[in-house]
Parts: sequence; C-alpha cells; structure tokens
Amino acid sequence: MVVLPVFLQAPWVRVHPFSATLFTALLVAIGVVLNRSDNQQKADFGSLIIGFSGSWLAGCVFWGWLRAHPVLHLPVEAFALPLALAGFGTRWRLASAFYLSSLVGTAFTDLMMAVTGVMRFWPGVVTASMDTAPQLLHEAGLHLLHPLPLTALVLAASSIVWLAGTLSKRETAVFKSNDTLSMSAAVLMTTLWVDGLFLLAAVVQPGLSGLIE
Repeated sequence: MVVLPVFLQAPWVRVHPFSATLFTALLVAIGVVLNRSDNQQKADFGSLIIGFSGSWLAGCVFWGWLRAHPVLHLPVEAFALPLALAGFGTRWRLASAFYLSSLVGTAFTDLMMAVTGVMRFWPGVVTASMDTAPQLLHEAGLHLLHPLPLTALVLAASSIVWLAGTLSKRETAVFKSNDTLSMSAAVLMTTLWVDGLFLLAAVVQPGLSGLIE
C-alpha cells in the first residue's frame, strides 16, 4: 500500500486525475465491507484500506491539480488528520495508524526536500517536458551529493529507523498489542524505500515517476 502510489497512482493521476480521484470511493466501499467481516484478518485489512484511501485521495488531489505548489503538499496530505486522531479509540485504529504513519513519512520527505534545497527544483520538474526533466533531475541529484545535504539525509534516515524501531517494540494503553505499532513502523521504514524508488524511477525513466508532462 505504501509502494503502490509510486507505480500506479502517480502515472494514473498524470493521465486522468479525475478517474483516479473517483477510485477513492471504490477503495472506501471495499474497506467498509471487509471491515464488517467476522474474520478478524479481513476486518483488519478493510481498516487498512480505509487508511490507505485517505492517503490515496490526498495524493490524487495534490498531484492532479496542485503539484506545482510544493508548499501545499503536506497540508493537502493532512486533510484527514482530525478524523485519523479521532479514530484511534474506535474499530478504525489500524486505518488511523496507517494514515498517520504515511503522513509522518511525507512530513520527513518534505522537510528534507526543504532543508537540502531540493524543493526549489520541484515546480520546474513537475511541469517540465520529457526533454528538460532529465537535466533538472540530474541537477537535483548532484545537489544532494554535497556534504551538508547528504548529512541531513543520513540524519533523517537514521531518525526514521530509530522511530520505527521504537514503535515496533512498544505497547501502550491505546494499543493492547503492538501489532498496530509494528504496522506503523513498517510504513515508516517503507517510506525510505519508496523515496528511493521514486527517485530511481525519475532518474532512469522520468515518465514512470508521474512527475512530468
């Protein structure tokens, strides 16, 4: 669910953002039906799909119509934050945990883009043609190889690894078992892989990243 948007949502939104956005309704319907199952595994998977649908909808709105405005990325992704916080004490706690973990991962990514100076490349890359995008991505990659940006990225990655490790070993009053926290840890760790895959797709074949025209 964390990796899927890199390979499906990004190119889909670039081709037809409206249909990708409408797909959210199908995700929600599937999630609700599965969550009502007497089978706990199906119910949990339904809850996860609901959490995923929140991230999917936010991604469709941003990448479909607002992608040239990076300052709006995190606010759009956080649109369901009140619902997610309220859901922790309900049957939707897995949905809340998935959504919030994805949001934290997005916050890490956007923060590092701002700190390392890569954010300034964003508007140009997402509106670039196939002819100019590779050069812009190459410049951004070279920029990240400087000592200070590279150090910042290593520190951010280390922080995510530490946070994920901490979550996977904790049990709280809200979470009687650590299954939910372990799932949150897995989402955070996968964020590191997603960022790498997204960058690799953009560098090797920009059209696969969904970033460019």
